[in-house]
Amino acid sequence: MRRNIAIATGIAAGVTALALVATPALAQSGPWSATSSTTDTTCPMLDGTGATKAAGYGMGNGNGNIGAMGRGNGMQGGAGMVGSATAGSGTLTSSEKTALAGMADEEKLALDLYTVLAARYPNDVQFSRIARAESMHLTAVRTLMTRYAVTDPTAGLPAGSFANAATTSLYTSLLVSATSDATALAAGVAVEKADIAALDAAKAGVTAPDVVAVYTNLLTASQRHLAAFGG
Repeated sequence: MRRNIAIATGIAAGVTALALVATPALAQSGPWSATSSTTDTTCPMLDGTGATKAAGYGMGNGNGNIGAMGRGNGMQGGAGMVGSATAGSGTLTSSEKTALAGMADEEKLALDLYTVLAARYPNDVQFSRIARAESMHLTAVRTLMTRYAVTDPTAGLPAGSFANAATTSLYTSLLVSATSDATALAAGVAVEKADIAALDAAKAGVTAPDVVAVYTNLLTASQRHLAAFGG
């Protein structure tokens, strides 16, 4: 709970600061914008079609070795396990299991938020494409929770609903803050910065190879998401 409150405070501050300096150019330019002249506007977090994506991110829908940072379908079918195809399982402490459950909550928040913002600001194609990646991330975290017998705090909850009151409050405040392209992108930047911090904290001290692999690849993805939002 305290971690979620700290994240909520940091995100709120980040959105406010970014919104103050955001410009229309931030909202309308960049490699994933509708007006970009960049030829490769596909998302590097998705199914590995194309050299940039295949080389840069270990997750996908095809056949292959995810752990080698290429295309692949992971350990549990088509949705994929992000980075754990060649990594064995290990053991998690009680606190590490709690952190894993917290990552599911945060991935769901990002997925639900970006899905709404994709509909609200369709010219900012980052949201729809990154939402697809967040869905895969959540699947990967859920697979780990099943493997390590961790209760999924997101199970059965509809979009925008969370078991944690602090997460619900954060989700609502982020939606309220996203009143323009610029502030919506600022919310994305703040969420990704918070995710990076949470992943760094969750990964610290973990020895289970599959969990380390997933966290490492989620960090890579969040860093790319951050750049795509202009952060």
